[in-house]
Amino acid sequence: MTERSHVKLVASGRVVGRRLLPLLVVALVGLSACGSTHPAHPARAHTIGFDRYSLILDGRRVFIWSGEFHPFRLPSPSLWPDVLEKMKAEGFNAVSIYFDWGYHSSAPGAYDFTGVRDMDRALADAQRAGLYVIARPGPYINAELDAGGFPGWLLTQAGHARSNAPDYLHAVDGWMRAIDPIIARHQYTNGTGTVILDQIENELPVTAPAQVAYMRHLVARARTDGITVPLVHNDRGRNGFWVPPSSTVRGTVAAPLNLYGFDDYPGGECTVSGAVGPPSAPQDWGIWGPGGATGGSSASPRTPGDVAEFGGGWFDPWGHRGGYACTAAREGSGYERVFYETNIANRVTLENVYMAFGGTSWGWLPAPLVYSSYDYGAAIDEARQLRPKAAMMKELGLFVQSVPELTRVDRGPTISRPAVRVYDDVNRHTGTHFYVVVHPGSGSSAVTLPGFRAPVLLRGQDARILVAGLTIAGQRLVSSTSELMTTVPGVLVFHGRAGEAGTTVLRFASRPRVTVLHGAVRSAWDGRDLRLDYVHLGLIEVAISGGGRPPALLLIADEATAATLWRPGSVLLRGPELVRSAVVSGDTVTLRGDTRGPEPLEVWAPAGVRRVVWNGRAVAVRRMGSGSLLAVADLPGPGMVVLPALSAWRYSPESPEARPGFVDATWPLADRTRTNSTTPPPPGQPVLTADDYGFHHGDVWYRGRFTGSATRVALRYGGGGSGLLQAWLDGRDLGQNVLPATVTPALLAGAVGPATLGSATFNLRAGPGRHVLAVMVRDDGHNEDGLVRDTQKEGRGLISASGLPRVKWRIQGGLDTADPVRGPFNTGGLFGERAGWSLPGFPDAGWQTARLPAAGAIPGTAWYRTTFRLAVPAGDDASLGLTIAPSDGDYRALIFLNGWNLGQYIARVGPQHTFVLPTGVLNPRGGNTLAIAVTSNGGPGNGLARVSLANLGTVAGGVPLALDNSPGYVGSRP
Repeated sequence: MTERSHVKLVASGRVVGRRLLPLLVVALVGLSACGSTHPAHPARAHTIGFDRYSLILDGRRVFIWSGEFHPFRLPSPSLWPDVLEKMKAEGFNAVSIYFDWGYHSSAPGAYDFTGVRDMDRALADAQRAGLYVIARPGPYINAELDAGGFPGWLLTQAGHARSNAPDYLHAVDGWMRAIDPIIARHQYTNGTGTVILDQIENELPVTAPAQVAYMRHLVARARTDGITVPLVHNDRGRNGFWVPPSSTVRGTVAAPLNLYGFDDYPGGECTVSGAVGPPSAPQDWGIWGPGGATGGSSASPRTPGDVAEFGGGWFDPWGHRGGYACTAAREGSGYERVFYETNIANRVTLENVYMAFGGTSWGWLPAPLVYSSYDYGAAIDEARQLRPKAAMMKELGLFVQSVPELTRVDRGPTISRPAVRVYDDVNRHTGTHFYVVVHPGSGSSAVTLPGFRAPVLLRGQDARILVAGLTIAGQRLVSSTSELMTTVPGVLVFHGRAGEAGTTVLRFASRPRVTVLHGAVRSAWDGRDLRLDYVHLGLIEVAISGGGRPPALLLIADEATAATLWRPGSVLLRGPELVRSAVVSGDTVTLRGDTRGPEPLEVWAPAGVRRVVWNGRAVAVRRMGSGSLLAVADLPGPGMVVLPALSAWRYSPESPEARPGFVDATWPLADRTRTNSTTPPPPGQPVLTADDYGFHHGDVWYRGRFTGSATRVALRYGGGGSGLLQAWLDGRDLGQNVLPATVTPALLAGAVGPATLGSATFNLRAGPGRHVLAVMVRDDGHNEDGLVRDTQKEGRGLISASGLPRVKWRIQGGLDTADPVRGPFNTGGLFGERAGWSLPGFPDAGWQTARLPAAGAIPGTAWYRTTFRLAVPAGDDASLGLTIAPSDGDYRALIFLNGWNLGQYIARVGPQHTFVLPTGVLNPRGGNTLAIAVTSNGGPGNGLARVSLANLGTVAGGVPLALDNSPGYVGSRP
C-alpha cells in the first residue's frame, strides 16, 4: 500500500475514493503543533488523516497525549476550565471525555443538557483550553458508574442490552440523536471545535452476530447524526476485536470503524495493607509484529498505535485499606516513565491516561463496587490539586509534542541487558534515533548507547527517552544523556535526575562560543562537535553562539527544577505553582496562573518583550544574562482561609414509614406480575424490584399489610456493594442486614456477584390479626454490564418475601425527575429527601438542638442540619472538604451541601472520611447549608461522629467562579 491513503467522508458517511482508510476532510479553528488554539475567524477547512504511524491533522503529524476527564464527576461547570487548563499546562494536548447517558436522561425521551449537564459548555471549555477532544458517548461506557452509564428507565426493557434488540436500539437511537449533534457541533471537521475522534461503545468483549449488527447500527447512526471525525472502539485488552475492515488480519473481528484502540491497566491497586510496590515490568506488545492479532496494534497494522485507556491510577472499592494516596505513590513518576515510555517505544502515538482527574462519583452515580471518591490516584487529585506525579506527565507531554519526528518511527535493534531493555526507534526520514531505556526493577544499572559519549545510569524503577541525531530550534543535537523536555524559540530545555552526570553533544560547522551563565559545565570542542559535561543540579544555563548556527540557550534542570518550568505557547517560565496561559502583545507578556505561597517568576519570552503582567497586575522585572526577565520580588501567595467550626446543629428523627399508622395510601401498589429483571420473584409472588416502579436510585421503602400469624420472614434483596436492609413489624424494630463490601472478580468483570444480593431472616412473633411490615433498602448502585449479560438488570430493593401470609405491598422511593436542576442521581427515597429536609431554607427551627459527636442513634434514619459562612479572600481558590472523624460507630451518612448529595460515608467500611465540597456547589464567600442523613441500627456509640471542614489546598489564582443553581425549599410533602 502507499505510505498514506486518503479518503473523504461526508456527513452522510458516504465514502469517496478507492480505499476505506485514512483521511477525513473537514474544517475548524486551527491548533498549533502543541495544541494551542487560534482565533476561529474565518473557519477554514481542516483535515484528519492517519497512517500506520500517527494521526495527521492538516497534513501535519500529531502525537496525541490525552488525559481522561468526566465533567459529570465535577458538578460545578465553572471549575471545568480549571481542570482543563491544568491538564493543558501539565503537558496534555487532548482530553478524553465520557458522556453518561443516565446523567442526562431521567425518563424515556427526556434529555437535559443544561446546568451541570451542559456538554456544549464542556466541549467549548476544552477548546478554549487548547485541547483536542476524544468524545466517548457510549451508549455503554462502564466507568465504575451505576449500570455502566445506562439510565435507570432502560433497566426494565425486555431486549438484551448491547445487542441489536429492537427496543434497545430504539432507546439507543434516542440517546445518540441527543448527544451526537452536540459532539458534531464541536468537531474539528466543522471548523467549530476540537473533537478529533468519536468512540463507539466501550470494551465490548462479545463478537456474536447480535453484537456485530449492533456495532454496525451505532456507526450508521453516528454518521447519520453528522459525526464525520474518525470512529474508534476501545477493545477491552489487546484482543483484536472491532478493527477496521481495511486493517483486518487473521483472528481479528472487523467493524466499520476507522481506527483500532485498546486499553491496559498494568498498575492495579495497592495491597490491603497499604504497602507500596512497583507494578510488574511492562509488556512489549510487538506493534511491528510478530506479536500477532493479540499484540496490540499488530491487530490493525494499517492504523496507528492507540491506547484508548492506559492506567494513570486505579479505582478504590468499598472497604479497601490501600487508598488513593497509596495508588498515587505506587503509580507515580517511576511507573509513568517505565510504562508510558514503553508504550512510546511500541509506537503508540495516541495515548489516553485514565484518569488525569478522577473527581467525585457524587450522589448515586457510583457502581456498587466503588465509594463516592473517584480520585483514582490521578495526577490531579479529587480536590483539583497537582500531585508530584503531574510533573513527570508534563515533562513527557511537552516532549512528545515538541519532537514531531517521534510520530514516524520504525524499530531498530533492541539492546537487552540483565536489568535493562533499550529500544532503538528510528525515524528513517530524518535519521533521528529515540533510545527508550527501561529499568523496571530495583537497584541500579548502566548502559552505553550507540554513538553516545557517556554511559546512562538508571536507579530503581525508571526509564529515559534519549534523543540522537535531531535538528531542533536551529541546533543539531548529536546525542544527550539528559532527556529533552521542550523548546521555545532560541531555548532548549533538558532534564535529568538530581546528582547524576549528564553529557550533551551538539554539532557545528565551526567552533561556537560557549558561556556558562549558571552552574558548573565543562565544554570541549573536537573540530566538529561541542561536548558539554555537567551534573544535574538546580538549573544550569549555557549560552551558545556562532558556529554557523543561530544563538541558543540550553537550560538543564534536575527533576525538582523541571517541575517548576512551564511552557504555555512560545513562552517559557519558571517558578509558580501553575502557569495557565501566556499572551504576548507588543512588548508585554500577560500571564495567568496560581501561586501556593510567595513564589519566584522568571520568563523567557520572544525578543522585544520587556513587561510582565501576572493575573492582571504588572510585575517589576529585571533582565538577566540569559535574556530572561526575573521578577524583582516573589509573586504573592493566597491569603488566610479561616474555617468556621460546624456547630448549632438541628436534629430530627425520621423513618415515619416504620410506624404502623403511617398513611401510605398515595404510594404505588407493588402488584406487578411480570418483570424483565434478571432476579424475578418466586412463582406466585408479586414483582417488588424498585426499578419496575420507577425508583432507580437511593433508598426505597416498602410497606406490606397482611392478616394472620407469622413467626419468621425471609427477605431477599438487592442493594449493591455495602447495601443495606432495615425492617420493622408493626413499628417494632427487627434489625438490619448489610451486604459485604468485598468486590469479587466476577463483580469487577460485570457479572453477578455475591456482594450485590443478600438475604435477611427475622423472627416476627406476629400473632393473629392485621400487621404491617415496613422495609427500607438502600441501593448502592446497579451492576455494570462488562460481560454483556444484562447484569445491570439485577434486582434492586426487595426481590421477595417468604414466610408470610398473602401480603399487599406498597412502594415508595426517589423519582429521577424529583430534582430537575441537580438531576436524576441526586435524590433518593428517604422521607427527609422527599420532604425537602436536604434543601437550603428548609424550616428546621422546630427541630431539636444537637451537638456532635452524638452519643447514640435511633434505628432508622435521623437528620442533622446546620449553616455556616465562608470568607475566602477574593482572587483565591480554596478547595475545601468535609471530614467525618473516625470512630467505632456503625452507621452511614449521606452528605448534602446546599441540597447537593456529595457522597455517602459508611463507618467501619470506609475508607473515605473526607468528602470534597466543590466550589460552585460550595459558596466560598457566603452562606452554606449542610444536611446529613444518618442511618443505623441504633444504639449507643452508633451516632454521627465529629464533623469538620478541611482545607484541601488553597492558591492565589484559579478561574472565575459562578455558583451553581441550588434551588431551596419551597414547600413539599412526601
